[in-house]
Amino acid sequence: MKNFVVKTIANAGALAVAVWLLDKITLTGDNTAKKAGTLIVVALIFGLVNFLVKPIVQVLTFPLFILTLGLITLVVNALMLLLTSWLCDKLDLSFHVDGFWTAVLGGLIISIVSWALNLVLPDGKD
Repeated sequence: MKNFVVKTIANAGALAVAVWLLDKITLTGDNTAKKAGTLIVVALIFGLVNFLVKPIVQVLTFPLFILTLGLITLVVNALMLLLTSWLCDKLDLSFHVDGFWTAVLGGLIISIVSWALNLVLPDGKD
């Protein structure tokens, strides 16, 4: 359970960095508390998408992983971010990613930041 909370916090932090760095990834809200709450919910959705959908997409695109030496991972991460944006729109959350190339760059930023945060944050494995 502690590992799940740490991963969610890392995802929220990584999403916050992507929102801060990229103008076309937006998170709107009335105040900071509402934005933080929305960011946590978006991080949960993003984690759920990565847990449920990403492995299926990776299996289906396995030949492309081999052919591109793993660079297709950037496209898969972008698609997961776009799917998260679409789900947030359906759930009336104020998170939006505008365009595929923004999603590619955002996915790269999120991957790097969440990797760094997972190194720093305790994961409960002693």
